[in-house]
Amino acid sequence: MENTSFEKTPFGIISPVVPEADLAREESDAEQTDGGEEDYFYFRALKEKGISLNQSQTKAVRHGEGPFLALAGAGSGKTSVLVCRTGYLLAVRKIPAAHILLVTFTKKAAEEMKERIAALPGISAQAVRQLQVRTFHSFFLQLLRGQGYDQKMITSERFKHIIIKKKLKEAGFDGKYQPETLLSLYSSYRMNNLSLAEMPAENPMEIEQKGVFRRYEAWKKEEHQLDFDDILCHAYELLCESETLLRKMQERFKYIMVDEFQDTNPLQYEMMKMLSASHKNLFVAGDDDQTIYSFNGAQSEIILEFDKEFPTAEMATLDVNYRSTSPITGLGNEVIRHNTNRREKTLKSTVMSQTYPLYFRAETTDEEAKLAAADILHKVQNDGRSFADFAVLHRTASVSRAMFEQLTLHQIPFLSFTTVDQMFYNQWPIKAVMDHLRLALNPYYNEALPEVLPTLFINREKGMLHIKRLEAVGEQAEPLELLQSLGGLRTFQVGKLQERERLLKQLKPMKPKQAIKKMRETFYDTYLEANEAQAETMHKEGVKETLDELESSAGRFDSVLAFVSFVDDMVEMYKGMQKKTQAAKTDAVSLMTIHRAKGLEFPVVYLIGASETILPHSSAVKASGSKDFIKKSNESEEKALEEERRLAYVAITRAKEELYIGSPAQYRGKAVEVSRFFLEAFPHATQKRRQPMEQQPEERKIVKAWLCTNEDCIVWVKIQTQEDDTLQEKTCPICKSKMEKGEKEVIIAQRRNGRR
Repeated sequence: MENTSFEKTPFGIISPVVPEADLAREESDAEQTDGGEEDYFYFRALKEKGISLNQSQTKAVRHGEGPFLALAGAGSGKTSVLVCRTGYLLAVRKIPAAHILLVTFTKKAAEEMKERIAALPGISAQAVRQLQVRTFHSFFLQLLRGQGYDQKMITSERFKHIIIKKKLKEAGFDGKYQPETLLSLYSSYRMNNLSLAEMPAENPMEIEQKGVFRRYEAWKKEEHQLDFDDILCHAYELLCESETLLRKMQERFKYIMVDEFQDTNPLQYEMMKMLSASHKNLFVAGDDDQTIYSFNGAQSEIILEFDKEFPTAEMATLDVNYRSTSPITGLGNEVIRHNTNRREKTLKSTVMSQTYPLYFRAETTDEEAKLAAADILHKVQNDGRSFADFAVLHRTASVSRAMFEQLTLHQIPFLSFTTVDQMFYNQWPIKAVMDHLRLALNPYYNEALPEVLPTLFINREKGMLHIKRLEAVGEQAEPLELLQSLGGLRTFQVGKLQERERLLKQLKPMKPKQAIKKMRETFYDTYLEANEAQAETMHKEGVKETLDELESSAGRFDSVLAFVSFVDDMVEMYKGMQKKTQAAKTDAVSLMTIHRAKGLEFPVVYLIGASETILPHSSAVKASGSKDFIKKSNESEEKALEEERRLAYVAITRAKEELYIGSPAQYRGKAVEVSRFFLEAFPHATQKRRQPMEQQPEERKIVKAWLCTNEDCIVWVKIQTQEDDTLQEKTCPICKSKMEKGEKEVIIAQRRNGRR
């Protein structure tokens, strides 16, 4: 590694000053409740319950009629404000509970708020029952049910994928599109308030997609089913079509509050405006600096232009972070202040600390992951931490590949929070490559063919049916050879089949990294470029990134067999892990994307991959000139970069006590700089080091370990307990080979300047 030390500044920066937020001053009870004798009892009762509100929070809680924006910085007590304002309306303003609507985005958040409201002083159980504290979907589904909608809900994403696959086959597009791609695109159109008729159909691909959408809608109507987007779309249509229903809803819900307002999409916002149109009592709470869901339809302009939509709106800025220490809060301030399209605010902290965010610069993502995993183990074994104290955050699934493997190899319990079937090796560009390698090892491995056939531009269903028919009558030839007799094949397709057979025979003796390169150079990159419908599943740049990371992973192995075995074992371990409970009390590290981490907090956070082309992602850096799917949102480079910077800010502000930021020096086989977001956070830097830092002396030690006897396997497991040391035998967790006791030399990372 270039350098395995933890530093107080990022690699390339020497600065006499490190970011640190100002401490928030303590406010007296008189300051907190000044100006409202009639409500003093309420705030005093809150105080007795251990709930103290600062002046900005108190202003928001006291708000009566009219629109209001609570601009809530990270960790600033937004939920407390929404809960206490609800209590204030009930206990002080004597508003009937049935007139109050509080909407949020997750069932968990809604349940937590209702529980906290119930615990407030002076709030009766009857009032809590009458309150409407719901998610957007729950609230509007209740509306639909009340209007006679009795369709069955489609609650499984996997089931929706199956239906779309069937519709693709019916339309003759089997294998041409990924179901999750079409569903995501369709959802994006609908949440931007576009009807099916209004969706674009300007080129053959859009016409095909629109045709699949029509088939999906026809299926839902025929089967009498609704998906989650239908809830909002049908509710909106109802409110538009029935003035009587809209008026009834407006008269009932006279006080409307919206949580996480920055995450609302245009359709949700439009419905909130409709419900509050007669009284304008719309209270919204959110943070423009945490708008990171543009791919789901969220638009930062909605929260930024709230006062333009409602010129009489009042506002309070919640600028005290109660979650993070002053150094962590200060780093967040310095990172996000470089965004220009935002409401200016500088957060203060209530937690003074001498523990500063630390940075590390490993050579590769694999070395970065090794260092982070070893540090987690050290803290658990020596610092009294539990595994549940830790979160490892990453920008993309590709970056998490190395961390996933290291946590597994170190036998560290962890929960991976990713999209369904989106473990790195399960991503569709990877599966096709891996199945080619499996077919190279065993040309009769039919299970690999469904991913191989589309790359030969052969219909998956027809090809597999042809092979099965021939094998059923005793044909013994290899499947790719059998396919050459498939009816309707053109001469060039037969030639491609023969070329692919020859290529697979060449791949088997090669080193896996060279085998993957060979496939990409020979046909796969060209196939991806030609197959625009497939590549739209993720940015084209993202597809290349994923394949480059696959090459990096394969580079650790000497044979195709060893690599494929390793991947297969990892996939099986992933399946097993997904079956584990994700209960709150599970003592396990959380491995998740930054997007999934939003709204959560952890004592210790590792942000991995804080390097250029990872965070900010290469697709954002190149957004202004690319033709990628990202352009469907008309994102300029500046807009895309600002969302990436907000992602970095969200990652930073998940940490309560300790924050570690890794910036690998190489990614996708190329040298990469430390993320600009963290270099910008040090405006007082006196020197930028462009050469690698002078190698620090490494402390090494010999540890007892179980070593895999399979020479193709890289696994070893440190002996940590007396029980482990007394075992007579052990099986490798990856390749299942026998392990034997031995010794391993390990590097201990040096910690410098962690405190001052």
